[in-house]
Amino acid sequence: MIIQLEEAKRELIRLDADIDELGNAMKIEELKVNVASLEEKTLAPDFWNMEDSSKILQQIKSMKDKIEAFSNLKKRCEDAVVLAEMGLEENDESVLEEVLAEQNSITEEVETRRIATLLSGEYDKNNAIVSFHPGAGGTEAQDWAQMLYRMYTRWGERHGFNVKLIDWLDGDEAGLKSATIMVEGENAYGYLKGENGVHRLVRVSPFDASGRRHTSFASVEVMPEFEDDGKIELKEEELEITAHRSSGAGGQHINKTDSAIRILHIPTGIVVGCQTERSQLQNKETAMKMLKAKLMEIKEREKLDKIEDIKGVKTNIEWGAQIRSYVFMPYTLAKDTRTGYEDGNISAVMDGEIDGFINAYLKSQAQI
Repeated sequence: MIIQLEEAKRELIRLDADIDELGNAMKIEELKVNVASLEEKTLAPDFWNMEDSSKILQQIKSMKDKIEAFSNLKKRCEDAVVLAEMGLEENDESVLEEVLAEQNSITEEVETRRIATLLSGEYDKNNAIVSFHPGAGGTEAQDWAQMLYRMYTRWGERHGFNVKLIDWLDGDEAGLKSATIMVEGENAYGYLKGENGVHRLVRVSPFDASGRRHTSFASVEVMPEFEDDGKIELKEEELEITAHRSSGAGGQHINKTDSAIRILHIPTGIVVGCQTERSQLQNKETAMKMLKAKLMEIKEREKLDKIEDIKGVKTNIEWGAQIRSYVFMPYTLAKDTRTGYEDGNISAVMDGEIDGFINAYLKSQAQI
């Protein structure tokens, strides 16, 4: 027991050094200077008349939260070292359980915050718009798309993000034909951007009376929510806007009225929809925001000079294009084809425990 306590103390001292490195990566000292500078701005007599006053306050809060989280982590580690030293001095083995629990908790938080420092992309801090589309295969693929919808919804809820259903189109017999959610919170897009792509399922289909094994595909599309700064102008003649009755097991949040909106962007063939807001006008505003996000994401990804350069969008949801496979039979395994990361606990993965895949992708991109 005493030997374990000694080992725990050594590990905590090592962790303390890791936390100092983390502080450098998080640029804590720089953040403190920035906070002081911004707080000085808030003292100006005309501060509340400034156009970006609310944005400045949000920046101050975000930076203070990071500084406080780092300080708390540093103090917890130092306190755990002191507790281990007291246990060793007094030959008190009763503190071992508490020391080990704190060591494990601190290790996890250091890793989580280290991953967060990799989110330095231009749009990583933004909310994420996530859409789900089944591939060919009818009910089986539509059910798979709904399973993915649930997986990402559970992931978002686990991490304290606000997950908001935007659009839902029921499947023929089960599942969904398309669905879109907004994942709101800091770094939502940064964490989820690597989930963009085709996901492959192998299982014995519950919709096959013969009990045969099926392979199904569904795509997950992840876009950052952009601030509407007026840079994207959409011409009315390029839009086909239709109102329809909300549908869906999308659930109890959907009003069964004719207020749902679907917008077709004629030049590219992109279709977006919204049916969860209270009025047709609000649904239209949200759908327009999604369309602009989609166009901006394509423009950025394809490095185009302007939106008008987008010629069309075609995605093949099929074999060979997948980023990850989820096998339920004859064994259970989820494996990412890009990073090689895998997890045999398929039930946990489908319940939203996908941090291993997300973190492995972010680390792989940081090394490029």
